[in-house]
Amino acid sequence: MLQKFAVQGMTCGGCASSVTRVIKALPGVSEATVTLSPGGAEVEYDPAQVSPESIAAAISRAGFEAQAA
Repeated sequence: MLQKFAVQGMTCGGCASSVTRVIKALPGVSEATVTLSPGGAEVEYDPAQVSPESIAAAISRAGFEAQAA
């Protein structure tokens, strides 16, 4: 399943890399593409293993604000 997220608080490429790393570490995530501008993420995942809420929570724990779009 593909889900888009709005991600706020990223200010540099390092931030985008951190968000990518956090998302890809979740079980069930097969791909994650994070863009600094306009501040978003596209995540391909298995809904039997992880939920959009869990993905957003992981991004939040990394210090950024995320919301499923």
